[in-house]
Amino acid sequence: MTILRPFAGQTSVGAHSGTRLAADAIVLVGFAVLLFLLIRLAAGVGAPFNPSTAAASVSTDPAKLPLYAARSLLRMFAALGASLVFTFVYATAAARSRRAEKILIPLLDILQSVPVLAFLSVTLTIWLVLFPNSMLGLECASVFAIFTSQAWNMAFAFYISLTTQPRELDEAARLLRLTKWQRFWKLDVPSGMIPLVWNGMMSFGGGWFFLVASEVISVNGHTYALPGIGSYVAAATAEENIPAILLAIVVMVLMVIGVNTLFWRPLTAWAEKFRIGDTTATVLQRSVTLNVLRHSGIPRYLAMAFRPFARGLDVVTRPFGIADNPLIVRPARRRAGDIVFAVVVGALVLWGLIEMVVYIQGAVGLWEFGRAFLLGLATFARVVVLVLVATVVWVPIGVWIGMNPRITQFAQPVVQVLASFPANFLFPFVTLLLIQTGISLNIGSIFLMALGAQWYILFNVIAGASAIPADLREAAVNLGVTRRLRWKALILPAVFSSWVTGGITAAGGAWNASIVSEIVSYGHTTLTATGLGTYIAQATTAGDFARVFVGVMVMTLFVVGLNRLFWRRLYRLAETRYSLT
Repeated sequence: MTILRPFAGQTSVGAHSGTRLAADAIVLVGFAVLLFLLIRLAAGVGAPFNPSTAAASVSTDPAKLPLYAARSLLRMFAALGASLVFTFVYATAAARSRRAEKILIPLLDILQSVPVLAFLSVTLTIWLVLFPNSMLGLECASVFAIFTSQAWNMAFAFYISLTTQPRELDEAARLLRLTKWQRFWKLDVPSGMIPLVWNGMMSFGGGWFFLVASEVISVNGHTYALPGIGSYVAAATAEENIPAILLAIVVMVLMVIGVNTLFWRPLTAWAEKFRIGDTTATVLQRSVTLNVLRHSGIPRYLAMAFRPFARGLDVVTRPFGIADNPLIVRPARRRAGDIVFAVVVGALVLWGLIEMVVYIQGAVGLWEFGRAFLLGLATFARVVVLVLVATVVWVPIGVWIGMNPRITQFAQPVVQVLASFPANFLFPFVTLLLIQTGISLNIGSIFLMALGAQWYILFNVIAGASAIPADLREAAVNLGVTRRLRWKALILPAVFSSWVTGGITAAGGAWNASIVSEIVSYGHTTLTATGLGTYIAQATTAGDFARVFVGVMVMTLFVVGLNRLFWRRLYRLAETRYSLT
């Protein structure tokens, strides 16, 4: 299980003793501080909780903001850990089982289109029942809401890495007769480490966006507030406390930069060791934190301590068999199994649809789907405008950054921080501007949605532009190709696949962001826009589960339908006509 030896081959062997002692001291102090913070924060997780007397807001005392920020950060990492476990189980099942894949991948497409508030409205009661009279139930509901904004993208990225593994590595695992457990840790996880880390970083940034909604939970006519920086911003907005909002933004910026510096940057730099083949990254990832860990001997000693445990797991998991599929499969047996599988799954889906239709018909009537669909068209128009404007603005800038390595080294970390910053922290200022100018939220919500969704296009275009081979660029220059022709024949085709990836992610993020962008408040003033996001948000707050189901189903229909009919065709076009490989 070499994956459990995090700095194997790159430790402090041969390092100066003074440097090593200093690195050990820094690592020990950092570990002690982290342990103290975890103990300090865990004290409030199991506090008594009474739903009838629970606070609907938190204090805006600046002295409490550091503790609130730490509580939010703990929830984010708890959700990230749950997302990682879910990714390993879900993506592996989809990639290794042909029948499971037919259900899990379409289901993943549906799940990532369901808004966070919908999960909250359905699961909050369950968590409160599982942990009665304890804040742990509300904390779990909040973590689960953040989890639903992180997990799907990570699972899909890891699934793609499993299904596109190099054939020679797969054959080597079979020839070495690795067990399923050994193959997972020695081949599957290392080969998917780079896309998993980068998509995990983007998913973590997406989780920040829904921090307010996950810490101030308004469902079933009740509002529960958890101590956190998101609930702090919500309380400051309700009080029209501009200084408190500005202070929270400063703390949030510092926290995002700190997380990127101490966690994501060393993780992305470390993940480069898992790059397959002789390829190297265009821009080398560097991290002071990783250098300190490599100079310290503590990670190596920890790895040695866990090595017997890892060997024990290798022995215990051997009865699960080797990672090999039979070379000969009887067609009749497979066909019979497929028929039984299809009948069972089809019956379950049909039963679920009938139950849902009967419930909705009895509660609000099936005509509600028509109303929700019309509202969905309004939100769809905003998403289209957002993607078009973001494309026109950010594609040239992304190409300029990506094709200039010196600028990339400076700009890429800045873009990562911007993509991680929760844009809805700026919503109070935009809302105040809309109130003062009289601009309708029907227009202003486009800008609110863009604050969080536009960075996906920029980030992916930078990656695509930086991957253009240097020989193609030099050939265009030597041939005297004009700038216009260079954009038409080289740059745009080269970044097209990256733009498609960014476009589909930005569009999906915009649909989800519509829940918090089409209905905003500042003080006692609430602005609403005509759209599906407002419909779902109002139904969730009122506890109208029938309308929540209708809104979620219509939004899922829009997102999945557009992915299948539009974005998937663009993906196919990018693979067949504009692929550099």
